[in-house]
Order: sequence, then C-alpha cells, then structure tokens
Amino acid sequence: MVLWLAASALVAQTDFDRKLESLYRYSVPLISPSTLQGWIDSGKKFVLLDTRSHEEFSVSHLKDAKLLEFGKMRIADMKGFDRGVPVVVYCSVGYRSERVGEQLQKAGYTTVVNLYGGIFQWKNEGRVVVNFNNKPTDSVHTFNKSWARWLTNGTKVY
Repeated sequence: MVLWLAASALVAQTDFDRKLESLYRYSVPLISPSTLQGWIDSGKKFVLLDTRSHEEFSVSHLKDAKLLEFGKMRIADMKGFDRGVPVVVYCSVGYRSERVGEQLQKAGYTTVVNLYGGIFQWKNEGRVVVNFNNKPTDSVHTFNKSWARWLTNGTKVY
C-alpha cells in the first residue's frame, strides 16, 4: 500500500525510481518525503527510526531520528514505544528499512511506514539532515561509490 502518489510519478519515472522498484517488496507502506515533512511541520506524534549503521548515522540523519541498526535490531530495542503510534523507518534508499518495518509489523506495530527513497531522496529534495552533533550538514553517507550515484544533492561520504 502506498500512502502517496505524486503527479510527477504518473508522468515520468526516474532511474532512481526504477532502482527502488527493483529493491522494494512493497510489504511496508511508503511515505513520501513531502508527507513526512508535513507530519513534522504539523507536530504529529510518531517515532522516526534510522535503520542504517552507526557510522552512517553519525555522518547525518533526519532530525530527531533514533538509531535502530539493521542487522543488530531486536524488538526489545523498541521497549517503551507505544505500538499504536506511527513508526517511520528509513535507511539510505529504503531496502534495509523495509526489512526492519516488516519485523515491526510482525511484532504488532500497527502503523509502520517506510520513507520512499530513504535519506537519499530526502536530501535530493533539498531537505535538512543533521550530523552527530545535531547541526545541519550537507553530508550524507552513501555506503560506497556504487550507491553514491543515487545521491544527487549533497556531499557524498563513504
């Protein structure tokens, strides 16, 4: 289930969109960066989880995100989070976060959404990311040179 449909997606699909289609199972509903920005701006209550590695997170992340590393995650790490509050998961492009979202759904979290295009799409649209000191930065950890091609707006770190 997709929570949004951009008019531009009906007209032309980018290479990045095609790449995402090849990666996603569509097992976790998607949320667009603009819809997430609306949630943030409106003060909507939700949990924001970055599912990348500590190294990636320390370079930059979305403001107020909590780190829940893919591959190291345990449902026990979610203790204290209300299962009825929406959970937004993201990673670099949305693959790892979709896997984490699937685990959260199985654990009974009722509203889990995956950020379409991950932090790459967020930054490609000119949105703010912060560093480990919670200061705005232009840098994004792109995992490696191969994945760096999908970040078109920002300083690539790998």
